[in-house]
Amino acid sequence: MADQTEIVIHPVSPRGGRKVTVHALGVDADLGRAHTLADVSEFLRRAGLETVELSEDGPIRWEGGGPEVWTTGTV
Repeated sequence: MADQTEIVIHPVSPRGGRKVTVHALGVDADLGRAHTLADVSEFLRRAGLETVELSEDGPIRWEGGGPEVWTTGTV
């Protein structure tokens, strides 16, 4: 069975930002804490995933709100 890449943008942390993780080839990696959609894009670019669609319709699992949610008060 082929391993699929899974990208997760976690809910906004009480300290701000959203943790970005990826699971690929049997490895889990924390890419960083994003504070904007541009941060997510940069983290994915650095991980070699620059062609990933960032919308809610794309392959990313957005937990705690979609790509417009960056503070705890915007949910």
